[in-house]
Amino acid sequence: MSGLIALLDDVAAIAKVASASVDDIVGQAVKASSKAAGAVIDDAAVTPKYVHGFDASREIPIVWKIARGSLFNKIVILLPIALALSAFAPILIYPLLMLGGGYLCYEGAEKVWHAISPAHHDQAEAVAKKMTPDGAHLEEQKVKGAIKTDFILSAEIMTIVLSALPEGQPFWLEASALAVAGILITVAVYGAVALIVKADDLGLHMAAAGRLAATRRLGTFIVNAMPAFMQLLIIVGTAAMIWVGGSILVHGLHELGWHLPYETIHHIAVDLAEGAGEAAGAVEWGVTAFLDGVIGLIVGGALIPVVSVASGLFGGKKEGAH
Repeated sequence: MSGLIALLDDVAAIAKVASASVDDIVGQAVKASSKAAGAVIDDAAVTPKYVHGFDASREIPIVWKIARGSLFNKIVILLPIALALSAFAPILIYPLLMLGGGYLCYEGAEKVWHAISPAHHDQAEAVAKKMTPDGAHLEEQKVKGAIKTDFILSAEIMTIVLSALPEGQPFWLEASALAVAGILITVAVYGAVALIVKADDLGLHMAAAGRLAATRRLGTFIVNAMPAFMQLLIIVGTAAMIWVGGSILVHGLHELGWHLPYETIHHIAVDLAEGAGEAAGAVEWGVTAFLDGVIGLIVGGALIPVVSVASGLFGGKKEGAH
């Protein structure tokens, strides 16, 4: 009997450790995932365009195909690469993170350039329309294009998550936290995308078949509000890309030994927050985010002609990530 009691005590102790480990994994995954908020918002803002123009019955299947591709990108391809970097070449994490930050700055700045340069945008749209295939191949091409775009954003997300995890922890814990973060982010992004793309259908149904006048009015409001909401989502996604990209570059340079940009922004933010009283923390964060965004916009703007010249030299069409 004493042996059985001892065995039960051991099982209980193991279960307690396992439970604590699961809590630790989920906690680390959630905390680290929050650091990738800018790239996650951009992913959610970009994806709905890939289902635009398709029949309503194909919207959710297309989102599901892209979500499966995204999960494959994160778990099967990027997770082993991230773990290998962490184990054998941690010195490369910040340079790769900064490369991704530069990419976010470029994409955000290019969207701003499109907004203020309609002629350039119209020309790009005309070229894209001429290259669009017909019939059954269109959906396949859209899904492949979305998964390719997702790969770049997922690489940035997984690198940000990896850099945010505590150092010196066991390999299995790091791998588990990365995997949980990848799954959580994928579910959050594509769950949100599914809700967004079906919101207008829900609104139409409520407006047409609602039993109560309030339900019909709400449905009409949803239908009328969706175009503005989508535009707002694009603006928020663009701002998030520029801000996060700039922040990654500033912090990366700081970690690699060039402290001037980080310290300058920090001092300006602290000085402006001094007279803000209880709002000092919010003011400091807002000023820091704004100045990070300014740097991101400058870097992204400088990269636009560089990418354009490089695309011309290599003779390939620049297939914008978004």
